[in-house]
Amino acid sequence: MELNQVTLPTIDYDASVAFYKVLGLVQIVDSPPRYARFEADNGATLSIHAVDELAEATGVTLYFEVDDVDARVRELEVAGLVFESQPVDQRWLWREAYLRDPAGNVICIFHGGENRRYPPWRLRQ
Repeated sequence: MELNQVTLPTIDYDASVAFYKVLGLVQIVDSPPRYARFEADNGATLSIHAVDELAEATGVTLYFEVDDVDARVRELEVAGLVFESQPVDQRWLWREAYLRDPAGNVICIFHGGENRRYPPWRLRQ
């Protein structure tokens, strides 16, 4: 089984399209005013779908892995994105920085490297 597609709700279609383009995703489907799909470098896709109202809090966080979190955060800030937290090393051995998309979804720019799939505490199969 492969997880390779996520769809997020949005109120402001145009703002969300612009946000994910600035984030670095390539838009591959445009069906305004309701639906857009983007592709990441690894081929995974993310869609946005316009809705009339958003749930109060979904608890969902999208993670985008990059090689150099600090450099990518600087690039995104220059492009106009505002981060809620700057890059920090976490106790789970990832470096992370957080921001929100126009719909309020939490976005984490991170680097986990081998520790994403193979942390020292990985369960034995």
